[in-house]
Amino acid sequence: MTQPDNMTHSPDLTASRHTEPALDSAPPLIAARNLAFTVGTAGGPVNILRDVDLSIRAGASVGIVGPSGSGKTSLLMLLAGLERATAGSLTVAGQNLTDLDEDALARFRRDRLGIVFQAFHLIPTMTALENVAVPLEFAGRRDAFDLAEAALREVGLGHRIDHYPGQLSGGEQQRVALARAVVGEPRLILADEPTGNLDRGNGAAVMELLFGMQRRLGTTLLLITHDPALANRCGRQLRIEDGRIVSDSAGRAAAA
Repeated sequence: MTQPDNMTHSPDLTASRHTEPALDSAPPLIAARNLAFTVGTAGGPVNILRDVDLSIRAGASVGIVGPSGSGKTSLLMLLAGLERATAGSLTVAGQNLTDLDEDALARFRRDRLGIVFQAFHLIPTMTALENVAVPLEFAGRRDAFDLAEAALREVGLGHRIDHYPGQLSGGEQQRVALARAVVGEPRLILADEPTGNLDRGNGAAVMELLFGMQRRLGTTLLLITHDPALANRCGRQLRIEDGRIVSDSAGRAAAA
């Protein structure tokens, strides 16, 4: 099995920075009702998501599985405010996304979300340190580079902060992307097939970091994956087929 590249021991992940309210009184972090997403095509409208009802509490880890084309990524795009629902209501982290204009949605993503994509989406002309600092700079943080460096050291890349994406391996690039996603301590992390472009060793290392950070921060994690073992590590599993949630079950983490 391929060993993860340049992995170091991650720091203590036991301290939580967010205190979760009592579950019986706290509103859900994500609340969707009759959510629908339809796109127009030359052959007519295509229903990507239909009548989705969803409630996810703060601090939960949720694995989302289903066949290709079932609507998993479209659901993530709606939750991130990168696409707009065509029907229904959607509230995420206290924000009614249907009421926000594009500028407000950009601020919502900056202040409340961390997103990890399969394809990394790093800025090629920026160093690892600059890539991680970008969202903090947009937020006006004077300590952006100090926090970015600390985040890179946490994912084992303290020795690569001045390297550009083209000088990093795939596993290292995804760890930079992970550091960028969590550096602002978001309330919600959305991860879309984060190991899809990695070999098994590096994929396992990235997921250990992701789950560890989610626990440490007390943040909510939604993980899209084709790997049943990864989905089962979450406290809850949702299965989407043909644009609908067809099952909602506890994962292995909930039993533990």
